[in-house]
Amino acid sequence: MKFARSPVFLGGFISTVIAIALIAGSGGAKTSLQADTTVSPSADLAGFAVIAPIDAHAHVFRNDPSFQAMLKRLNLHILDICVVSQHSRGYDEAAGPNRTARQIMRSDAGRVAWCSTFDPQDFEKPGFADRSVQVLNETFAEGAVAVKIWKAIGMDLTKRDGSYLMPDDPVFKPIYSDIAAHHRTLYAHLAEPASCWLPPNPDSPDYNYYQLHPEWYMFLHPGRPSQATILAARDHLLAQNPDLRVVGCHLGSMELDVDEVARHFDRYPNFAVDTAARVQYLMMQPREKVRAFMIKYQDRVLYGTDNGLQAADDPASTLPRWEDRYLRDWRYFATDEWVDYHGRKYEGLALPPEILRKLYHDNAVRWVPGILNEQ
Repeated sequence: MKFARSPVFLGGFISTVIAIALIAGSGGAKTSLQADTTVSPSADLAGFAVIAPIDAHAHVFRNDPSFQAMLKRLNLHILDICVVSQHSRGYDEAAGPNRTARQIMRSDAGRVAWCSTFDPQDFEKPGFADRSVQVLNETFAEGAVAVKIWKAIGMDLTKRDGSYLMPDDPVFKPIYSDIAAHHRTLYAHLAEPASCWLPPNPDSPDYNYYQLHPEWYMFLHPGRPSQATILAARDHLLAQNPDLRVVGCHLGSMELDVDEVARHFDRYPNFAVDTAARVQYLMMQPREKVRAFMIKYQDRVLYGTDNGLQAADDPASTLPRWEDRYLRDWRYFATDEWVDYHGRKYEGLALPPEILRKLYHDNAVRWVPGILNEQ
């Protein structure tokens, strides 16, 4: 069934979603659908707000009243993900991002959950795993519900012998075991889109990013590991840790073909993916193929954006871009409208309400227990 956006569609869709949400909510996990009846988003995002959306992949390191107001107005929860990067001042050690994310989590009335991280750069120093486990356990005690590992593992960090540190290296095994033992989720941003290893292409969705961040553009660093090598190590990680829930960020860096994501779902029951910064890659694939994938694997995809609000950002100009992305993605997933992306138009998937509920809410609750952070 296709949805066409109109006043009739919007009202009927909202009623359907409310019914689904109330039924689903009665099964255990508390939702914010009944608590926030005063939300007043724009009409275009009304259905989005009613579904009690969770953005399961965002990066917020500036708290601001306008940010808090947006979360309330959209009836939105987010997962605030910490990253360690030697290439970004202020993020070169885990302590700073963890501290800021913890503060935001505690000040935003339960709408922000926290994904912590640890310092991988001293992985060859004695006691690395014990130190990392201690740091993570402290974050768990303070409310962190997930842990992030980042693309520096596989693409940047090297051993004394010159080889690259991979995500399945034995040094990480005690850390993964501890995350699983605490029933937390591992967020794994490993490798990058295939375009990272290809010549510059202005039509690529990632072209501007690599122009701004040449340190991560592997085409300029031909001695670095290939995407296939890094993802093979990721797959080995999944196989070695069957009790560890893993969310593959950015469609698991398998953005070109949902069939490849499907094969991994079939092989690794502990694996899910988020859509962060990769919805455009879904748009670029055949519509019916993507729609069938989203329906068949309706329990394995989490909605996320990669939206960011950094300390130096101006919320007045940044937050409208958040809402523009939410609106574009919502129209793509929820309607059969033609959605514009960088001058090209793609037909929306018109997913059934029960699938939208899973994509935008239920899957995050299932794969990241505690993400609602109800206070």
